[in-house]
Amino acid sequence: MASWFRKEKKPRQPKRERLEIPPDTWEKCEACGHTDLREKFERNLNVCPSCDFHRRIRASDYLAILLDEDTAEETEMDLKSIDPLGFPEYTARLAKATAKAGDGDAILTATGQLGGIPVGVGAMDFAFMGGSMGSVVGEKIARLGQKSLERKFPLVLVSASGGARMQEGVLSLMQMAKAAAILSQLAERRIPYVSILTNPTTGGVSASYAMLGDAILAEPGAVIGFAGPRVIKQTIGQDLPEGFQTAEFLLEHGMVDAVVHRRDLKQTVGTLLRHMSGKPAASGWTES
Repeated sequence: MASWFRKEKKPRQPKRERLEIPPDTWEKCEACGHTDLREKFERNLNVCPSCDFHRRIRASDYLAILLDEDTAEETEMDLKSIDPLGFPEYTARLAKATAKAGDGDAILTATGQLGGIPVGVGAMDFAFMGGSMGSVVGEKIARLGQKSLERKFPLVLVSASGGARMQEGVLSLMQMAKAAAILSQLAERRIPYVSILTNPTTGGVSASYAMLGDAILAEPGAVIGFAGPRVIKQTIGQDLPEGFQTAEFLLEHGMVDAVVHRRDLKQTVGTLLRHMSGKPAASGWTES
């Protein structure tokens, strides 16, 4: 009978819980290979905490960095690219780019306030077909510039582009002149225009509105130039200086006015705009 009440002891198995870490929890710096939490990169404005490399970010991120909270109003949201030349597979590429980037084209334009100063801001998005400049990009810049003319508030453009969009041929190249024309009108009326160059700013964009700012700023390490190093070397038949198309090289040779860390962009642009416009600092705003 006693055996009925005897409890058989079985070895207890340790509990093992499999912790699944989402694949996008970690990020790796493209420059130095430093791996860290994605959240840490984002808190640092996607600048590597180890080597200070400025990683590429989206147009919406630049608007969030530059504009005061809850002041941004996107403009020209209905403008979409079409295929005017019947370029092979262009329509499919546009659809793919829209699905990937989630934007209507390679630039996001908005009005808002920067340190209490009303401004118009356009930020290019490299995620949309390499930030290529097509008819929509030029038209959005022209319309934003027109708003600046009418309302007499400064214009800020953030460039990130591989150049003109070949699928639109000469129509793409015409955007260089269109953008330059509206910037010329701003200059005549003494309305400030600040150009911010990010990695990369090349081709027709660098040959037009990107280099026409009253003040030209660049992010550290940004590649800036018209043609690629290989093409230039073949053309002139000479070896090129080390890092000759970086923001730092251009600063040294007088092509840009300042190389500014991403965390300091808003403060720097705000200070410039107040000096150019003769406006006092907003409440709570401090000079750097």
